[in-house]
Amino acid sequence: MKDLASHIAVAKPKRDLDWLKSALQTAAALEHATMPYYLAATYSLEVQSYTAYNLLRSVAMEEMVHMAIACNILAALGGTPKIKGLAPAFPGYGLPGGAEPDLYVCLAPLSRKLLKNFMRLEAPLFLLDPKFQHETYPTIANLYDGILAAVRQNRAQVRAAMKQGGKSNQVGDDIGFSTFGYVEGKDPIPDIETALDEILTQGEGCTSGTLHAGESSQNEESHYCKFAQIYYGHQFQEPPGHVQLTMANEAQFFQGYPIPFPTVQNTLLVPKDGYAKLLKEDPQGDAATKDLLAFDQAYSGLMGYLEAMWNGPAAQSWPSFGQAVETMAKLRVLACFNIMKYRVPEAAVAKLPQLYPDEIDEIKKYTKLDEPVYYGPRFRNLSAAS
Repeated sequence: MKDLASHIAVAKPKRDLDWLKSALQTAAALEHATMPYYLAATYSLEVQSYTAYNLLRSVAMEEMVHMAIACNILAALGGTPKIKGLAPAFPGYGLPGGAEPDLYVCLAPLSRKLLKNFMRLEAPLFLLDPKFQHETYPTIANLYDGILAAVRQNRAQVRAAMKQGGKSNQVGDDIGFSTFGYVEGKDPIPDIETALDEILTQGEGCTSGTLHAGESSQNEESHYCKFAQIYYGHQFQEPPGHVQLTMANEAQFFQGYPIPFPTVQNTLLVPKDGYAKLLKEDPQGDAATKDLLAFDQAYSGLMGYLEAMWNGPAAQSWPSFGQAVETMAKLRVLACFNIMKYRVPEAAVAKLPQLYPDEIDEIKKYTKLDEPVYYGPRFRNLSAAS
């Protein structure tokens, strides 16, 4: 993805049909990268049925929908969504496509610091710190703004590409997976615009200065708003009078019904080596490695099912979809009931500064090392190298 990021964010090529296809692949990779990021935090909640969990889970689910929309648009334009090899690096800075290049992204337990990072990722431009606004894609929404503009700038080419079609499947469902077909005499552009607008409004909220997604999404809270409700500990509620939402007064809009911060299992931020050095220091290292690998194998299988949905035989697309859904549910079990049962020995925790000298400062920011520490899922795609 590094070359692709440079292609989009640095070279600034003409935004023609080829750029549009490349950007849609980047969007799919970006949406995919948010899922491990958000799910690792979601799995860390000790009780996974209350308000905070439901808010986090709903965001992760919608990111999957957004990935599907990007893949469907790409397939409609004759492109081939590449899914099986997606393997975002955690921890690191930024996400695929050059999005948020200064933002430290890691697999870690839920915390207010992590929520602040989530909010940055989903922020509407009017609530984004000016120091970040110079970046090509300071939030996810900026990438989709570019895609939407390219669709409109290349209307004739988009119509021609859709008329010609391609080999990849499209996947439709009743949870927001829009499909895009060419019908003689009907302009397909509005359908694409509507789908991209859905992604934008569900993520950052309507462009009118609110944090809700609009009537097409039953006025649900945007991703930014959902994260902010957990961060501030209250539901969104507009203050009395006609108060305009700004960065300075944002907290005034989150004074509704209380949302107590959830109890979180203190998982260790996943270092770049996936705990390899740490596991050698752990008497239970072999057993923990086995369960970490079982999760990674299931996650890799999920990526294969997603690939098959778009690029396998059309008759097998729906069965592959079913296998993907089943595997998603399995991941939570493999993480919460297997991996996260292993406590990292105190002696091994004490060695973290020596084991990870270049990462210990960040580890301390996201994991409480003075409390019991547990392993967390690594989300390694073993298919990426094959």
